[in-house]
Amino acid sequence: MSFIEKIWQTQNKFEERFRRIGRGQYGRVLRLARKPTADEFVKSSWVVGIGIAIVGAIGFIVYYIWLKAPPVISDLLGI
Repeated sequence: MSFIEKIWQTQNKFEERFRRIGRGQYGRVLRLARKPTADEFVKSSWVVGIGIAIVGAIGFIVYYIWLKAPPVISDLLGI
């Protein structure tokens, strides 16, 4: 089998996979999907923003503990 034939087979496999996307479970999700209303978008944005802030706060707390804990522990142990 030549290189060109292998490339064509690979191309045909990809195209066949994409043809099947419209069917099955992914197709159902895509058919049910719709553009959110302005109210839904605002609520989702708030929830995502609050989630990002919480994850950022947790990261900052971990960083602060990581920065401040070693000197305190070494003072307590007398190292």
